[in-house]
Amino acid sequence: MSTEKQYPMTIDGKRKLEEELDFLKTVKRKEVVERIKVARSFGDLSENSEYDSAKEDQAFVEGRISTLESMIRNAVIIEDDEQNNGVVSLGKTVTFVEIPDGDKEEYTIVGSAEADPIEGKISNDSPIAKSLIGRGVGEKVKVLTPGGEMEIEILSIT
Repeated sequence: MSTEKQYPMTIDGKRKLEEELDFLKTVKRKEVVERIKVARSFGDLSENSEYDSAKEDQAFVEGRISTLESMIRNAVIIEDDEQNNGVVSLGKTVTFVEIPDGDKEEYTIVGSAEADPIEGKISNDSPIAKSLIGRGVGEKVKVLTPGGEMEIEILSIT
């Protein structure tokens, strides 16, 4: 019996995936089918780049729908752990400073399904998150990143 991968995520992250899935099923899928229909009307499919492009888009959309359905079906919602505010865990926002640079950064640790570093959300599988999970305010942590080792100090956890 194979076990499907579980996807830890926040309620908000799951909602965003559900919205994307709904858009792909109700809007994007229909657009691609229409493009295929129009491209077929151009005749010879063996030399029809519009048809090939539309079929590639269709494969991408169907693949993404399948992925999203699996992620939503196997979502494990991260509960807000009010009692454990002093420890970094999934769903927590961590503010830290790089030593000795003094660069201050803030990230929310989320599951890989909703990671978006530009939005300040890093995956629990990332080197920084792996190093921070289970740590507390005031702790200094060494983080091994692809760019080398860095040291950070945790300033706050919310």
